[in-house]
Amino acid sequence: MYRRTQRVIRFIFLITLAIMCILTANVFVVSVGKKHLRSGTDLGRYASTSNTVHIITKALRGNIYDRNHNVIAQDVRTYNIYCILDTSRPSPDGMPGYVVDKEDTAEKLAPFLHMDKEAILSYLNQDLYQTELGINGRNLSQTTMEAIKALNLPGVEFDNSIKRSYPLGTFASNLIGFAQSDEFGSTVGKMGTELYLNSYLSGTDGERTYQADRNGHILPGMKENTISAVNGFDVYTTIDQEIQEALEESFTISKEIFDARRAWGAVMEISTGRILAWGQYPSFDPNTLEIEDYNNYGAQLPYEPGSTMKTFTYAAAINEGVYDGSMEVYSGPYCFYSDENNNPVRVESGGWGCIYNAGRKNYGMIDLDHGLIMSLNTVTAEVENTLITPDIYLDYLKKFGFFQSVDTDGLPEETGSLNFRWPADKLSLCYGQGSTVTMLQMLQAYSAVFGDGTMVRPYYIDSIRDSYDPSHVLYQAQTQVVGHPITAESAKELQRILYLVMNDERGTARHYQIPECKLMGKTGTAEVAASGNYSSGYTITSVMCALPAENPQVMVYYCFEAIYNPNGQYYTDAAQNLLRKTAIRLGFAGNAETESGEEIVFDEILTYDMPSLVNHTVDYASWKLNDLNVNTYVLGNGSTIISQYPEDSATVNTGQRVFLVTDTNSFIMPDLTGWTRKDVTGLWSATQFGFRLEGEGRVVSQNIAPGTPVSKGVQIEVVFE
Repeated sequence: MYRRTQRVIRFIFLITLAIMCILTANVFVVSVGKKHLRSGTDLGRYASTSNTVHIITKALRGNIYDRNHNVIAQDVRTYNIYCILDTSRPSPDGMPGYVVDKEDTAEKLAPFLHMDKEAILSYLNQDLYQTELGINGRNLSQTTMEAIKALNLPGVEFDNSIKRSYPLGTFASNLIGFAQSDEFGSTVGKMGTELYLNSYLSGTDGERTYQADRNGHILPGMKENTISAVNGFDVYTTIDQEIQEALEESFTISKEIFDARRAWGAVMEISTGRILAWGQYPSFDPNTLEIEDYNNYGAQLPYEPGSTMKTFTYAAAINEGVYDGSMEVYSGPYCFYSDENNNPVRVESGGWGCIYNAGRKNYGMIDLDHGLIMSLNTVTAEVENTLITPDIYLDYLKKFGFFQSVDTDGLPEETGSLNFRWPADKLSLCYGQGSTVTMLQMLQAYSAVFGDGTMVRPYYIDSIRDSYDPSHVLYQAQTQVVGHPITAESAKELQRILYLVMNDERGTARHYQIPECKLMGKTGTAEVAASGNYSSGYTITSVMCALPAENPQVMVYYCFEAIYNPNGQYYTDAAQNLLRKTAIRLGFAGNAETESGEEIVFDEILTYDMPSLVNHTVDYASWKLNDLNVNTYVLGNGSTIISQYPEDSATVNTGQRVFLVTDTNSFIMPDLTGWTRKDVTGLWSATQFGFRLEGEGRVVSQNIAPGTPVSKGVQIEVVFE
C-alpha cells in the first residue's frame, strides 16, 4: 500500500514537471525562436514589428432628462465601417483577413448602408490597404453594426466612436446647449447646461494596453491590461416635455400670425420656483448646430417690458398702506415738470412734456383699480408720484430683485439697465419703458405677487444622480426663498385686481381667457428702442398669467417682438395655446364661463400615473389601460410585455400614445403620419431600434410603409414638417 502511494505521487510529480517544461519551452520558443508551439504560427514577422498599443476607452457622457425622465441629451455609440482590401493581410485564426468576394460583399452591404451596390464596389475596387465606405458607412447604430457582423463577411470591420444625440431636436436648446468632440475625441460641453455641468456629465475614460503586430492583432502569449471607463453622472431637469413643446408650438404661431422676429417665454411653479418650460425663437437643433443666436433670451436679453411693470407700481402703493382702489383720478394727459429732486410734478399742460395712454385715450375721472385693469399710463403715473414717490417705487423694484443678478443654475445673465435720473426716466419706469429687465427677473418678482408675498428663485436643475445607481444623489435642488417684498395681505389685494385685468369687460387681458380654468395676470406692450429712439416700428407684446386664479400654482409668461400691430393683444392664439395645454397637463381643467355667462363645453383630458405592465400579459395590460383612454400600440407577436413606454409611475394623458413591447427583434410599422416628435421618440425609446429624425413639426413621411414588418438592424427614417 505504501509503495503504491509512492508510485502515484511520483507519477503525478512527473506529469506536472512535464507540463511545466512544455509551458516553459513554449514561452522560450515564442520569445527566442519566434514560433508558437501549439498553433505552429511563425511569429517572426509579428515579433519584428510588434509594439505596445495604448488605447483610451471613452466614457459615456451622462444623460440629461426632463422631469418625467424623458431623454433630452444622451451619448450614442456609433460605428464606422471599413474594409480590408490587401490580400497579404495575415489573420491569426486561419480565416481570410481581407474582402474575398467584392461583388457579394457589396450586394449584402447595400441595404444596410442605403447605398447602391455599384457605389460600394467603387470603394472596394481601389488599390488600397483598406477603405471606408463614405458618409453612409459612418455613425452606424449598434443594431446596424450587429446585423452586418452577423453576415460574417471577411475583411469587413468596424471602429467605434461616441456621438452626442438630442432626440427631441430644438427642445429648450438655448437652455440645454450642446456638447462637441474636442481634438482628443472627448465630448465636451460648449454651451448651456452641457457647459455648466460639464464636470459632472463628463465621465472618466478607461484605457487598454496590449502588445500587437503591425496589423493590430493580439496573438496568444501577448499581454493585455484593461481599466474600465466610468460613465458621467446624469442630470435631471424640472422641464416638462409636454409644456415645453406647447411653448415652442406657440412661437411658431406668433411667427405665422405676426411674423415675429423673436419670441421667448417660460412656465414656472409659483411656490417652488421650478421651471417647467423655457424657450425662445429662433432657437437651433443641437444635432445640426445651425445657430443664429447663442444668447439665452430669458436671461441674456434685457428688454423694456412695458405695462407688466405696472403691477409693481401698484404693489408698492398697496404695501405702503396708501392705496384705495375706489379713489378717482384724472386719466387724461399727464404733463409734468421737475421739482428740486428731479421728480415729476403734474401740471395741467405744458411743462417738460406729457405722457399719454395707448391711442392717447382720455377716460376722464377713473378709479385706481381700473387704472391697472385698463392699463392706463397716466393713472399709474399718479400712483407713483402722488400715493408714493419714485424713490419708494425704486426701492420696491430692488426688493423684487430687478437690476441685479438672479443666479439661477449657472445661467449667464444680464442684469438690465436702470435709467432714473430725469423726471421722464422716472415716469417711464412706472409703466415699463426706459429701463430694461430680463425674463428671469420677471419670473422671480412675480412669484411674490402670485405667491402671497413670498419670492422664490427660479431653477431648472432638479438633481444630479449616479448613472449606474440613480438612488445615489449627488445634488438635489431645494426651493430658495429670496425675499418677502410685500405682505401676504398686499399680495391678495393685488391678485384681486389682476383677476379683473383678465376677467373684467374692460380688462386688457380679457382676450387671453381659456375654457379650462380662470386666470389672473397682466399684459404688456412696449416700444422697442433703436439708435436712441422709438422709431424702429417694433413692439414687444407680452402677458404674465397665473393659474388657476382661485389658487395660483403656476405662472405663464409669453413675449414676442414684431412690427407694431394694434391687434397684438386681441389675436392671442399663441399664448392661449400655451395656457390651455399647461392647464390640461397640470390637471387644472374645469368648465369655465365666457364673458356672456355661457358655459364652454370641451373634451376633458385627464392625467394618470402609468401602471407597471412589464412581465404581464397583453390581455392584462389592455385591461389596465382601458379606463385611461390612451392609444395603445402592441409591438411584436409575443404574449408578455417585456418593456413599456411611458415607464411605470410616469404621467400619461388621455389620448396619449402608449407602447407595449413583446418582441425586441421585430414589430409591425405603424402609420406615423401626423405624429409629433414626442410620439416618435416614444416609439424609439420603447423599441430601441435605430431611428433617424429630420425636421420639426409633425410626421409627413416615413421610409418604411405602414404595416411592414421591421427587423432589428433596419434604420427607420422619419421626416417632420
